[in-house]
Amino acid sequence: MFIINLTYTQSIEAIEKELANHSKFLDKYYSLGLLICSGRKQPRTGGVIISKSTSREEVEKMISEDPFYQNQLAEYELIELVPTKYASGFEPFLANKKS
Repeated sequence: MFIINLTYTQSIEAIEKELANHSKFLDKYYSLGLLICSGRKQPRTGGVIISKSTSREEVEKMISEDPFYQNQLAEYELIELVPTKYASGFEPFLANKKS
């Protein structure tokens, strides 16, 4: 599982111009079952994406398709998380968990 921490490097106006394309990018990876959730930071300085991928390479490939990345609108920090405790009902998000 990865937490993808985005920090905007350009103005909100520049971000807004690519927001629809960024949303399509997210939709693609939600449909592939690789994303758990995503959203804006408050204050609006970036966003966070949580992926259930177990491969750093897969996440890096995914990020390379993000219009925010392609247009140099954000910096990305990848944090790998191996859940050891979680709330009941969270199990489906661990489907790609390594044995």
